[in-house]
Amino acid sequence: MAVYDLEEQEQIDDLKAWWERYGGTVAVALVLGLLVVAGIQGWRWYAGHRAESASVLYSAVSEAIRTKEPAKAKDAIAELTGHYASTAYAPRAELLYAKMLYDGGDRDGAKAQLQWVVDHASQEELQAIGRYRLAQVQIDEKQYDAALATLDAKHPAAFDGLFADLRGDALVAAGRPADARAAYENALAKLDPKSAYRNYVQVKHDALAQAPQVAEANAPARPAAPPSTPATVTSDASAGKPAGTRK
Repeated sequence: MAVYDLEEQEQIDDLKAWWERYGGTVAVALVLGLLVVAGIQGWRWYAGHRAESASVLYSAVSEAIRTKEPAKAKDAIAELTGHYASTAYAPRAELLYAKMLYDGGDRDGAKAQLQWVVDHASQEELQAIGRYRLAQVQIDEKQYDAALATLDAKHPAAFDGLFADLRGDALVAAGRPADARAAYENALAKLDPKSAYRNYVQVKHDALAQAPQVAEANAPARPAAPPSTPATVTSDASAGKPAGTRK
């Protein structure tokens, strides 16, 4: 027993020595670990609380739009973007509100909301939707260069076909049919061959390709070129004598 007591005492002494050397570091690490865990849990609670509040405001915007109450929608949007702009609900609500403004004839207001989505949305897909709809409004307002610049911005590859198609629409409206055909061809190359939307783009491309041929076929006939002037008449006229006068 004495041998075992001696071994246990040695282990205890070793443990005490180790603790005296590393105990402070271990205590600090434990405290930091607890703080990290507490911080993570606190952040999760905070983020969840913010998401829940943003969800309530998003529902308020959606309901106000459904019941056609622009004032209520405006108030909910202001609070949502003012306090919860970093949530996923804010840009989605802005897209709904922008459509409401556009349908009500407020195109400038719609463009402002869509620009907010482009500038603040954290998801590239939402940014792309904002750009696409902003370009649509710009085309409606005949701001073709602005629409083309909007469509030129970087976007996810999944939107390539849609952006190219809308680019074609902008070029057609701007009176640039050759560039529009190229844009439609690019859209056709990017879109799913089996999609109905691709068929729609194909119709626009084909109609644009046939337009010059139709225009040429319907053009009025050109008058026949006048007969060439005989050399003898030209020489008589250049000599200051009536045509056909003999010497």
